[in-house]
Amino acid sequence: MTLQLHRLEGFYWVARTGGYARAARAFPYPITQPAVHQQVKKLEADLGVELFERVGKDRMQLTAAGERLFRFASPFFEQLPGVVRSIRQGDYAGTLKIHAAPMMLRTLMPAWIQRLAKLRPGVQIELSEMNVPDLGVLRSGGADLLIDHLEQIPDDIATMKIGQLHAFVVFPSRHPLAREKRISLDRCQDETFISYTPGTLPCELQMRAFTEHGAAPRRMLSAGSAETILGFVEAGLGFSIVPWLSTDGPKGRGLEVRVLTAPKVEFPVFAAWRKDTPENPLLDAALETAPKA
Repeated sequence: MTLQLHRLEGFYWVARTGGYARAARAFPYPITQPAVHQQVKKLEADLGVELFERVGKDRMQLTAAGERLFRFASPFFEQLPGVVRSIRQGDYAGTLKIHAAPMMLRTLMPAWIQRLAKLRPGVQIELSEMNVPDLGVLRSGGADLLIDHLEQIPDDIATMKIGQLHAFVVFPSRHPLAREKRISLDRCQDETFISYTPGTLPCELQMRAFTEHGAAPRRMLSAGSAETILGFVEAGLGFSIVPWLSTDGPKGRGLEVRVLTAPKVEFPVFAAWRKDTPENPLLDAALETAPKA
């Protein structure tokens, strides 16, 4: 069953003003009281229920069915003028849903959000942390934008490179190897390696770094975040490989940090979205203000 919008509009104004004459005067365009009355009567006929009961000469009160319909219809008619105004002025408000890896939320997103809010002051941003990049949330509409390193890019996903993860080896400052300018991973295999949680993308990147250097850790201790890993290293519990967005690596008292070289290990970071995404000015603004790789 479909409802004609102009009948629903007449119902909304009668419900809001409490009477047919007042509704006709409140309409955003010229209309007569009998025309408003006909809109409501035809809507009641469409639904098969009474939406109002008369409680005075020109005083109408919503029935239980009318109350339910008014709760549904009122947000649309109340927000419509603002939406029309923003479209005409090019000031697009709304909500942009972004899923990002924890490191991206802490490092990339603050300055990015500031730029986006300056360009689109009315934007509302919903940020969600994810440990594993899930393109399914893009395909289902659960997110407008996904920020992370992607191993493979499917044909239905569009991407823009916005950063680069650099691999750094971190040791306790008092460790003998920390005095060396370059760290060879094969010399560290007998040390306790502090990894990200197994099964997550950061852990896979750590293991790949070992593989590319022809080594593999023999003892491991896992943690869920870069902050925890660095804290464990500072405490002398082992060493780690930490992917980092800036070229100077992580900082911390009690840490010695060396960029992983020979071979150099780097991973691109992407902003990803559906290629068939409907026209979305907020997404366009987010990409316009994205970091430059």
